[in-house]
Amino acid sequence: MIPEKKEILVFLKRIGVDTRFVSVVYPRLYINNLRFSRFSRKKEELFLKNYPSGEVIRSSLFQKICARSSRVLGDSLHPQERVVIESDLTLKNKALYIILEPYTRKYGIQIIKKHLKVEDLDQQSDYNFDSLAIPLTLDEEVKGVLERIFTGKKIKLQSSEIKRGKVRLIYPLLNIPEKWLEDWLNPENEAGPVDDEELSPEFLLFLEGVVPQVRENILKSSQFITKKSL
Repeated sequence: MIPEKKEILVFLKRIGVDTRFVSVVYPRLYINNLRFSRFSRKKEELFLKNYPSGEVIRSSLFQKICARSSRVLGDSLHPQERVVIESDLTLKNKALYIILEPYTRKYGIQIIKKHLKVEDLDQQSDYNFDSLAIPLTLDEEVKGVLERIFTGKKIKLQSSEIKRGKVRLIYPLLNIPEKWLEDWLNPENEAGPVDDEELSPEFLLFLEGVVPQVRENILKSSQFITKKSL
């Protein structure tokens, strides 16, 4: 029998765990910040004694992912808002849910899983939610910038669109490299092949070998240029 989340949260609070820094996706509990969560090994033993089918994930990579995503979410999330996540079970949508789950306690948000894409918003006029979480990664944003440069188009960031109609658009994965997500959620899977017809991914791999944090630097430069052109 799967325990209710409320029951798990009450137990964690009772043993002194700060659940604002733990993603509760039973049977797995992902620690977002080891220090702030106060989820010690002793408390983990107590949890597993009461919930033997559970599992506590102490991934340093996941903690890095959460630290980066918090830079975006701290500015883009509003307290008590209703956030939609695309219901398709892709790796990125799974990551979105796990990362956002603690914000139901931090900010009191409500997460809604729904089959909805950005373009669908143009066909709707009545909404029962406030924002849509877009699974745009650092790699996708940077590749888009390079493709525009190679084709002589004006630099435009996909993440510069922050509203579509009445719905706000948020980008929790914007600072996250796709390899981090793959290594965290699918550590045994090999990366997919690079499309030889696309120049930007190949060029990005080349740059990565000679320029430290090339993706992050391209994103920062593009954000600066976008702001200046507004």
